[in-house]
Amino acid sequence: MQPAVVPAGIDPVPPLETARLRLRGHRADDHDALLAIWSDPVVVRYIGGRPSTRQEAWLRLLRYPGLWCVLGYGYWAIEEKSSGRCIGDIGYADFRREIEPSLEGMPELGWVLAADSHGKGYASEALAAVLAWGQAHLGDHTAVCIIDPDNAASIRLAEKAGFALRQQTTYMGDPVLLFTR
Repeated sequence: MQPAVVPAGIDPVPPLETARLRLRGHRADDHDALLAIWSDPVVVRYIGGRPSTRQEAWLRLLRYPGLWCVLGYGYWAIEEKSSGRCIGDIGYADFRREIEPSLEGMPELGWVLAADSHGKGYASEALAAVLAWGQAHLGDHTAVCIIDPDNAASIRLAEKAGFALRQQTTYMGDPVLLFTR
């Protein structure tokens, strides 16, 4: 499937809703929330370990719509319905990582939540919606996620969602766990 190029101002991201969350395309006004999330040492502790700069958070936000246009899948902004606040990101990507074994062609799932949204079940709720979308729109596929071995919360979340440990490997010199589903 070759996705069409989407004109500026048109959101290529299919909206998803759960009981407490809206998963939607990213908007320019999400930048401050994403900067707060991605620059929080608690949040990035297991995701590279280095807080993002303002520019890095902006470039990440700009990358998200491109995933949808090029791959036909990508990342959603996670919005808390009760507050209207952007509290994180979740979705699929193909980052063409230099990792063994190669993950090329396998949609890679990732997620991040603001620290004050941890422990509320939001990640499970959002992940279930994204996986249901993936089953309906990506067909029979193997999804993968890469998790730091010390990130017990993400390991539990992945296992609860049906991911199984495939193997331990390294990425950019650090140990990581590969889970598939």
